[in-house]
Amino acid sequence: MKKLKFTNGDQMDAIGLGTWKSEKGAVTKAVKIALENGYRHIDCASTYGNEAEVGEAFKEVFEGNTVKRDDVWVTSKLWNNAHKKEDVIPALKNTLNDLNLEYLDLYLMHWPVAIKPEVGFPEKAEDFLSLDEVPLIETWNEMVKAKEQGLVKHIGVSNFSIPKLKGLMEETDHTPEMNQVELHPYLQQNELLEFCSRNQINVTAYSPLGSGDRPDRMKAADEPSLLENPVIQRIAKKHGANEGQILIKWSEQRGTGVIPKSTNKERIIGNLASAGFQLDEDDLKEIAELDEHFRYVTGKFFEMEGNSYENIYDD
Repeated sequence: MKKLKFTNGDQMDAIGLGTWKSEKGAVTKAVKIALENGYRHIDCASTYGNEAEVGEAFKEVFEGNTVKRDDVWVTSKLWNNAHKKEDVIPALKNTLNDLNLEYLDLYLMHWPVAIKPEVGFPEKAEDFLSLDEVPLIETWNEMVKAKEQGLVKHIGVSNFSIPKLKGLMEETDHTPEMNQVELHPYLQQNELLEFCSRNQINVTAYSPLGSGDRPDRMKAADEPSLLENPVIQRIAKKHGANEGQILIKWSEQRGTGVIPKSTNKERIIGNLASAGFQLDEDDLKEIAELDEHFRYVTGKFFEMEGNSYENIYDD
């Protein structure tokens, strides 16, 4: 399996287990299955509402010496209601407590969006704080402090466009070490990947399979299916793989991290097995032609009349 390298020499397995949308009753078992079957990269976030259950798996596995804590890369994310400087490190400490960990390997600013501390998810314009009220650099500087305090080893962002990355980088000497964004054959984001590569920013792909199990309110009526795409199906048959494995392999092979979610044991194990074969040049050329700049996670849930978040992705 490919590994993503950081400037200090640390390495992260490209293929990890995602936990977005994993139900509380299933995620503990899913994380244990993953760790017991070779995963060494687990992706979490406070807003997923299941970090305490993920933490139960970590506690059991690490205390049982089945897997060592230092061998597992754990990522989590700062939610939008903790962007004020006085809220960042307390939010991180809550995540560490829930996960039963003393440190994170990677902590990300989940969105370039700020909402009021008492708001879980915004429903109206008044729930937001503008980036004039809480600039991204204010939040970022506290994440830098968290790294300096040893609470996290690496810091980065998620859902950041090139303009937002540039804007943040102009105000800090601490360039984000990761940008986690939606990436798959329908949304290949080559320009963003090239920018991140030039600036030594690693990239992780979320929703690599199309996130078909996300809430209905986030879905379009006529959205295309990656798993049912004829090109992906043909390539899967050619390699004796399933469609999900082709999509995961595509992300891993192009040098990004990739975090497919599953709570099914066979799928969890099968997703990691994607590392065991290679796509050839013909496969990659065919997949390159599928790009249509289609987002499954549109960000429209932040774009409300009366607030300043009119185009989250700047596209």
